[in-house]
Amino acid sequence: MQDNPFVSVLMTAYNREVLIAEAIESVLNCNYPNFELIIVDDRSTDNTFKVIQEYAAKDQRIRCYLNEKNLGDYPNRNKAASYAKGEYIAYLDSDDKMYPDGLGKCMDAMLKFPEAGIGMHWAQSKGEAFKMTAKEAAQHHFFKHQFLIIGPGGTVLKRSAFEAMKGYPEKYGPANDMYFNLKAVCYTDIVLFPFEFFYYRVHEQQEKHNWYGYVYNNYLFLRDALTELPLPLSDDQKKWLDKKNKRRFFTTVIRYAFITRNFKNAREAIRKTGFTFKDALISVFQK
Repeated sequence: MQDNPFVSVLMTAYNREVLIAEAIESVLNCNYPNFELIIVDDRSTDNTFKVIQEYAAKDQRIRCYLNEKNLGDYPNRNKAASYAKGEYIAYLDSDDKMYPDGLGKCMDAMLKFPEAGIGMHWAQSKGEAFKMTAKEAAQHHFFKHQFLIIGPGGTVLKRSAFEAMKGYPEKYGPANDMYFNLKAVCYTDIVLFPFEFFYYRVHEQQEKHNWYGYVYNNYLFLRDALTELPLPLSDDQKKWLDKKNKRRFFTTVIRYAFITRNFKNAREAIRKTGFTFKDALISVFQK
C-alpha cells in the first residue's frame, strides 16, 4: 500500500461483477506510479465484492470497503472520497477503463496549473491542456458550449478543494455532478484536458438512461445554482437563464408525458419541482 499516494483513484461499485475486473486492471496497469486505488462496494447483490477482494489480496495499492447499507450513487462517491489520502482524487467508474497514460497526462496538466482545484475533459479541441478562470468557464458554458456537464469520471480534483466544497450534493439524482461542476468553477480555476484519458462504456444499466430522473433534476439543479451559487454572471444573464430553464422544463415534461404516456410521472415531476402555472406562462410568453 502507498503510504503517501499523490493521487487517490476512487471506484464505486454496485452489481458490476462482469465489468469491474477490467476497470481495476486498467488502473493497476497505468504508467503513473504514485497512486492508491480505493474501491467501495455499495452492498452489491452479485459477486462484485468477491472480485474486488481477490484483487485487493494480490495488490497492496488497493484498499477496498463494503458499505453497511446501500447508499446510492453520489453518497457512495462521497464515502469513497472520505477514505482518500492523496493530494488529488480521480474517479473511475467500475464499468469504464483508464487508458495506460491517462492518469499521468492528467496529473502533468494539473501540476502545470497548481492553483486550479479541478480538471475536466474537453472535447472541443485537441492539443495541450489549458486553464480557464471561473468567469471564462461560466460564460463559455452558458453562452457558447455547455461543457460543465462531465460526470465524475471525466474530472480530476484537488482533494482540499473537493472537501472545501463539501463533496457532491446528494439531492439532484443523476444531475448532482452538474451542480457540483458549476459550484467548483465559482471558487477555483479549471484545467481543461483536450485529450482522451479514459474509456467511457455505454450500456443499458447506466444512470444516463434514467430519463425521468433527468426531467426534473435538470431543472432543479440549475434553478438552485442560479440562486445559491456566486456564479460570475450578471443579474440579466441569470434572469435570462432562469426563463430558459423554465421553458426547457415545461417542454421536456410535456414531451416526456406524451412519448412515454406516463402522465403520473409527469405530474410527479411537476410536483417535485414546485413548477407553477405562473412559471409555465413565463416560460411561454416572457422573452
